[in-house]
Amino acid sequence: MTYIVNDNCIACKYTDCVEVCPVDCFYEGENMLVIHPDECIDCGVCEPECPADAIRPDTEPDMEKWVEFNRKYSEMWPVIITKKDQLPNAEEMDGKEGKMDLFSEAPGEGG
Repeated sequence: MTYIVNDNCIACKYTDCVEVCPVDCFYEGENMLVIHPDECIDCGVCEPECPADAIRPDTEPDMEKWVEFNRKYSEMWPVIITKKDQLPNAEEMDGKEGKMDLFSEAPGEGG
């Protein structure tokens, strides 16, 4: 099992999760985070830390696409281990439909 970040993180990018991760397996894109599925140790401490409920176990239905999505971008983006401010409209964007239209492949700063 591993944990993944889904599209509800897009345009929110809360980083509460990265502070609690014991193995530093979060990676930062311009407007979301992902988890490297091969580095995640399945401890689950990140899941309750996400205000947007964007972190889910891969054992839930239809998670295969998110495992591959997280894998792809974790190999392209820099690692993030330090909590940062969420994106400016995070509260407004939390739970919005169609957020994949807002997704950016650009890397974040990491750190």
